[in-house]
Amino acid sequence: MTKIKLCGISRPEDIMAVNQWKPDYIGFVFYKKSVRCVSPENARRLKEQLLPGILSVGVFVNEAPEVIAELLEEGVIDAAQLHGQESSQYLHTLRGLTSKPLIQAIQIRSEKDLYKTADSTADFLLLDSGAGTGQTFDWNLLKNIRQDFFLAGGLDAQNVADAICQIHPYGVDVSSGIETNGKKDKEKIAAFMAATRKRGEKL
Repeated sequence: MTKIKLCGISRPEDIMAVNQWKPDYIGFVFYKKSVRCVSPENARRLKEQLLPGILSVGVFVNEAPEVIAELLEEGVIDAAQLHGQESSQYLHTLRGLTSKPLIQAIQIRSEKDLYKTADSTADFLLLDSGAGTGQTFDWNLLKNIRQDFFLAGGLDAQNVADAICQIHPYGVDVSSGIETNGKKDKEKIAAFMAATRKRGEKL
């Protein structure tokens, strides 16, 4: 079954929808320049309302490893997603501070970018067209990737089944595809969850 991550969760009503549909993961964005940014205090309150079994992922961009490790060890988040220019040395440093799972985001614009996937020591990859652009890319580029990866970028209820069918990702990651006017939309969440699970059950 394809894993599902709903990213950019920031409000109590988002958590209510999440608890109803029970994805595998949700994402809290800690990057201050993002419109979906949440404070550690707000993330902690939202996490307390989250049903057990749904894992929370913190999304960071070039954040100090100590800050990430603290949120992981306090249980505010269960995994960290790195969306900046974090190097292999950075991952090594972070692994020295926590044993929790790490997800490294890699922008895929051409076949040349695939070499970056082989160098990553993260537990999972997240492959995207860019940092939160909401645009799809040529999924055929990913057919030979051996690592477990989340597919992100421009996914919604209309195209997620095709994505799963074409490249069989470990998981799919959605944010803007479940929003209306910049806010999470419970109807779009429902449609995305239904489309993903229907396709995943057939594989």
